[in-house]
Amino acid sequence: MARTHGIASSLERAKLLSKAKPIQPKKRIKREKPDIQEPRRQSLRLRREVVDPNESPLKKRKREAEAEKLRQKQEEERFEQEERARQAKKPRHEDLDLSALAEAAELTPKEFSSLTATLQLVAREPQPRRIASRDAFVFDNDSKDKEEISRLKESLQNLKVVSRAKVTQERIYSAAYHPEKSKDLIFFGDKYGQLGIWDARAASDEVEDEDGDVTAPENREGGKYWRLQPHWPAASKSSISAVKLDPIDAHSVFTSAYDCTIRNTSFTSGLSREVFAITDTLISSFDLPPTGNEMWISDADGGLTHLDLRQDKAHARRWALSGQKIGCLNNVVVLDRIWDARMLQDIPLNPMAERYPLTNELDEMEEYMSSPKGKKALVAEWPHNKSVSAAYWDPRGRSIVSTSYDDKLRIWDVADELKRGGSFRSSKPFCSIQHNCQTGRWLTILKAQWTPNPDVYPHFTVGNMNQSLDIFSSKVGASFNMYKLITAVQAVTCSHPSIVERAASANASGRCVLWAPSSESN
Repeated sequence: MARTHGIASSLERAKLLSKAKPIQPKKRIKREKPDIQEPRRQSLRLRREVVDPNESPLKKRKREAEAEKLRQKQEEERFEQEERARQAKKPRHEDLDLSALAEAAELTPKEFSSLTATLQLVAREPQPRRIASRDAFVFDNDSKDKEEISRLKESLQNLKVVSRAKVTQERIYSAAYHPEKSKDLIFFGDKYGQLGIWDARAASDEVEDEDGDVTAPENREGGKYWRLQPHWPAASKSSISAVKLDPIDAHSVFTSAYDCTIRNTSFTSGLSREVFAITDTLISSFDLPPTGNEMWISDADGGLTHLDLRQDKAHARRWALSGQKIGCLNNVVVLDRIWDARMLQDIPLNPMAERYPLTNELDEMEEYMSSPKGKKALVAEWPHNKSVSAAYWDPRGRSIVSTSYDDKLRIWDVADELKRGGSFRSSKPFCSIQHNCQTGRWLTILKAQWTPNPDVYPHFTVGNMNQSLDIFSSKVGASFNMYKLITAVQAVTCSHPSIVERAASANASGRCVLWAPSSESN
């Protein structure tokens, strides 16, 4: 009977998905892009001029002088053209205003005005990142745990797809949910350095189909979205690897990209400025502690960098922790290792070091780590069977969830170890969950993400290969699969920092989904 029921459920879901029509993106008027052509060389045969065999010596000298003058002018023009083409392919390091980012992303004046109004609205009051007490939702008996999990289930079980839109043009790599309660404002970073901003529950504009008929509301894009281009060039070398809101007030957004830069775009001043850059090293992730005064950065060369945002970026400090890419960090959890940041900063620097940022190279780190003092810097190391995609602390700073290509999500409860201090005694996770993480080449890597809301029982979201969204509690007592009208893998997920019944997800084509109770539908 169970097998028959399973087949029936699959057929029912397939029938439901077959009825789902793709949402109709709003029509955009393409702007004419500046024609920056690569310089072309002309063959000698085409450039050869016809010379009068009977010309006088005076005419010959005049012709040769004019030809030399023309050659010099053409050479100067070719050099200028080459320089323009070269500059068009280079990252931008200068300060840029919001209008420049909007122009590069082809926003119309009307769309730009709507964007600035929305950003100013959410920047009226500071909304600092909230953190939970270390002992929040810790109970002496299981009955209280079950009660909280039951309450969480009740809040989440009615989540439906209430809004959909193609927010960015390319594959989405990262996302962040703004804490403003009156809006569902979500930021998405895509493959070509574009930052999509989606007001998911704003009143949507009417859209006409190919025949000129107005699209039905259920097949129309939900909300309003805008696109900015903070990272340049608009190519895969500028993929936005991480998006974070300023933990001090949420009045600006930080973005890191493969153009080897991190930028901060302010909602109040409308200015985008570079806060960090490194030469020829891809920035894979970064994190900001709640104070917002410092930043930790990981890169594809196995480095960890500390940047004090109150100082000039020239004072950044880097440690080569691995010979392989560090794809994720969170409050100095670097993939499957936990480091004591205070101990790292005590490591002496080579006075002859010339690299920026000032770096303790891998051989120096290995030598230091073998010393008695160095062994205290690595607090814990938890081997996985395959590469680790992500590892994050929960809002209490008590539990860690990791995502690995060995198809497992692991949860550690390290509260007792933190109280004891020193190196962790155990490397065994609290629990392990089977989860297909084989995304392949064309999908963004799955990363389990805790909800940042400190007022609710800790839980995390993660996409899966069954084209749905999974939600798990920290005790794995609540788990959900949501299939409503989803036809693509929801690889990137995030949750509202202030509202329990909110989650967002995105796929490899730039299409995004808002999950909320059906009563919140547009």
